[in-house]
Amino acid sequence: MLRSVPHAQSDHQLTLERLAPGSALRAGLERIIQMGKGAIIVLGDGPGMDAISSGGFIFDHPIPYTPAKLSELAKMDGGIVLDESGDHLIRSNVHFVPSNEIRTDETGSRHRTAQRIAIQTGYPVVAVSEGRRIVTAYFEDQKVELRNPTEIAGRVNQELQTLDRLRRRLDEAEVSLTQLEMTGLVTYRAVVTLVQRAELVRRVGSSIENQVVQLGDEGRLAYIQLDDMVRGVDHLRFITMRDYTSTRRVSQANAALHRLDALDESTVHDPGEIGRALGFDELDEPVVPRGYRLLSKVGRLPETVREELVRHFKTLPKMMKASIEQLERVEGIGATRADYLTHYFDRLHTAAESWAPQAL
Repeated sequence: MLRSVPHAQSDHQLTLERLAPGSALRAGLERIIQMGKGAIIVLGDGPGMDAISSGGFIFDHPIPYTPAKLSELAKMDGGIVLDESGDHLIRSNVHFVPSNEIRTDETGSRHRTAQRIAIQTGYPVVAVSEGRRIVTAYFEDQKVELRNPTEIAGRVNQELQTLDRLRRRLDEAEVSLTQLEMTGLVTYRAVVTLVQRAELVRRVGSSIENQVVQLGDEGRLAYIQLDDMVRGVDHLRFITMRDYTSTRRVSQANAALHRLDALDESTVHDPGEIGRALGFDELDEPVVPRGYRLLSKVGRLPETVREELVRHFKTLPKMMKASIEQLERVEGIGATRADYLTHYFDRLHTAAESWAPQAL
């Protein structure tokens, strides 16, 4: 998510909801821990599972899931397979043989196997540690420890405070970029600062969301706070890139953001690495915006009209210097919209007149 919450959920998040405290699946896992047992449980079945499964029992008809049935099956040494929704038991006492060529950072044999299954099959896999009494969910190359709600809630509150600070710094960077645009002093460094801070908000927000999902109904308030803090960040990244990529093509902006998403945590804090990913090699080079970002803040201005304005004037400075008559020549801009735009640009200029550049 990175995405804004709480819109369409990923498969990983839906699985985490099914494993949240109070759910039937979580109740079964807690029973396994109480018995002092361990387990590997796969949520999904198909040809991929056939290829890595040996022995065990395949039920003639899927058996409706209950926590008691899951805990009873966990008494056997082998693994357990449920359907993707976790509603039915498919196999039990299975010996899993995933490829040992798949790299894993786990040390225990049960968790190594679980991680390899998740990577090889693409199905979520849950490992219950017999010794540490910890439940870990694996999603392809990601893993999430399912901790108790009190511990999760404390961590979520701390990270929400961090996210709040990051969002305020992002808002400051956007105000600064607007002022630089008004005074003709924009460099790629200011653009990178804005996009970098937006990316940090997205990543921290995604991390928090994965934890909030584990709280079930108890996480509703945190969801509301999280949604407030990440709202509009995806759009801000995209619309800013449309202003400053070498062409105004949507595909180029998206390609730059895909490169940004691929950066690891160690490089996302480096402005130089961010700049190279976005295609901005010289951060202190002056640049002229097209105007997409500021036009997106004009109420009731259709996207098609914004596109026509940028296509017609090419740059934001030319657009802002245009008279009402010149604005009216743009398709979709009548007298009312032209008058509103000129007043909007005038307000931005007035706000920038008393501004002095400051380091971000």
